[in-house]
Amino acid sequence: MNPWFKPSLHRQRHEFVVDFVRKNKPQKVVDLGCAECSLLQKLRFHRHLELLVGVDLNGHKLRRKMHGLAPLASDYLQPTWNQLCVQLYQGCVTQKDARFKGYDLATAIELIEHLPLDDLNRFCEVLFGYMAPQTVIISTPNLDFNQLFPLTSPFRHSDHKFEWSREEFQSWSQNVCSKFGYKAKFSGVGQAPPGQEQTIGFCTQIAVFDRLAATADALSDSAEDAFPYLQVYNVTYPSLRDHNILRKTLVSELLYWAEKMKNEWLEKMTTAQGDQEEANPVEEKGKQEGGGGGGAFEEIFWTNDQEPQCLTLHRHVAVPLLLLWNRCPKLREMSASVANLSQLVTDDPQIKMNGLRSAVIICSQERDLGDEGPNDLLDSGYAESSYVREEHWVVG
Repeated sequence: MNPWFKPSLHRQRHEFVVDFVRKNKPQKVVDLGCAECSLLQKLRFHRHLELLVGVDLNGHKLRRKMHGLAPLASDYLQPTWNQLCVQLYQGCVTQKDARFKGYDLATAIELIEHLPLDDLNRFCEVLFGYMAPQTVIISTPNLDFNQLFPLTSPFRHSDHKFEWSREEFQSWSQNVCSKFGYKAKFSGVGQAPPGQEQTIGFCTQIAVFDRLAATADALSDSAEDAFPYLQVYNVTYPSLRDHNILRKTLVSELLYWAEKMKNEWLEKMTTAQGDQEEANPVEEKGKQEGGGGGGAFEEIFWTNDQEPQCLTLHRHVAVPLLLLWNRCPKLREMSASVANLSQLVTDDPQIKMNGLRSAVIICSQERDLGDEGPNDLLDSGYAESSYVREEHWVVG
């Protein structure tokens, strides 16, 4: 029916909503008549959203498609601070449900033309008068455009109860605005062929309704609140607001950066040692035989007025938390202070720290430490710290 639309008209409608969400960043969004949930699947990637809801009369279809809204592996690997909740409800859009009051955005994409006119009037009462979202986006076919299609029936779809011309749609929209305190802007998707843009307009016409500030505090309903919609799906995406997820992510980030800094430090020390051996091989040999440890890690503490650096003791490297804090913005964001960072990771079995909890202790070699003597680590208690990060998912 519409071979010249690339991307497809269906996708263009959804992209219109996605662009609006990207620019205006609403936190609570409901898609009325969500059908296949394809719009919700696009919107869930905008993590400023806190609540994303779909409503449809066809519960069987919702249950078939709901698993496509589950969190992806990447949502667990790289959780954000925002806690997105996705819900699906089976219900009729002409019924009032108190859970849907006060949303930032409500969408009705290709919905109203499926409603008998009496139901359409009730839908307006529910949507604009009862739910009263800050913004409403409604799309519907443009009857003026139908002359370009070889239709064998009055409307584009057998279930359509009506299709409006641009004049009819705008007249209906203005009546809605006058009654419920909104203002409307008109647009559309699906460009007409060259030279016909003005005469027939867009294939799909769209109205964006914004609630007037004067009516924002006058939203009330005398009817008793009811909850007729049946919830069929509810999932909360992983978030750093969850303490367990925060700690797990923090530990992974910390270990990655500690391993990275350890390797940089050992490479630097190896280069410096080679230069010194070339300059004075006899003196350097004596230093190596003397141990070159630098003392037990327990007593080492780095303060903010010092330039922190790693320390080497036998087969281990101490990476100061202050250095990790300075180098990794993500650690700063998640823990807020070096003291909090130390407290959050101290009891994790993957983390080995010095006595003052000012540094992470990392094994400097990939080897079994079981044959080390009891005095190798100056009784520091870190003989089992052999963590080596072979692969990582955190991007600093």
